[in-house]
Amino acid sequence: MKIIVTGSSNGIGKAIALKFLQNGHTVVGIDKLKATFSHANYTHIVADVFDGNLPEIDGVDVLVNNAGVQDSGRDIDVNLKGTIRVTEKYGVQPNIKSVVFIASASASTGSEFPEYVASKGGMVSYMKNVALRIAQYGATSNSLSPGGVLTPLNQHIIDNPELWAEVMDETPLKKWATAEEIAEFAYFVAIVNKSMTAQDIIIDNGESAKANFIW
Repeated sequence: MKIIVTGSSNGIGKAIALKFLQNGHTVVGIDKLKATFSHANYTHIVADVFDGNLPEIDGVDVLVNNAGVQDSGRDIDVNLKGTIRVTEKYGVQPNIKSVVFIASASASTGSEFPEYVASKGGMVSYMKNVALRIAQYGATSNSLSPGGVLTPLNQHIIDNPELWAEVMDETPLKKWATAEEIAEFAYFVAIVNKSMTAQDIIIDNGESAKANFIW
């Protein structure tokens, strides 16, 4: 199948692209950065999802919306408006089998930068709208909402013992997910799953479920 992955140069997006490639799929990556890996079945397009030139790509089976920024001044534009732009172009069409959105646990908890939270919350709502519209094609639309993930974006926390201890105190399983683990979820939701749609899956090692009971 032909897969589009946005934000495919680094972190979660790169792990997702590699996961699909390892399973024999053809992947088209869209990122404002240059490619950071090569593969016979991988095509890389340098473009900004919000205001860049998005090429015509025929025969798209799966779209993974991963491109995003954090506390950048462009969070709404890139994370929400850019995702809508890409999805309307490549995802809402008769050949589509699945659309996956990489949102954030903060879309449910509100515990993040204001515009980032708003952008990811909007993404989850939009995901459900897409699910209703592509159901006519027998396609699914779901979102993954990671909490902390071991990526370079979070390196300042990972490398700071005090910050890491504070985060772990809020995390029941006392760990963060790897980008490869999120990629496994993305592959399952996009390829293995046939019946779940319009759902948001929180992958945060229990952080959003924590409640300190005082008696």
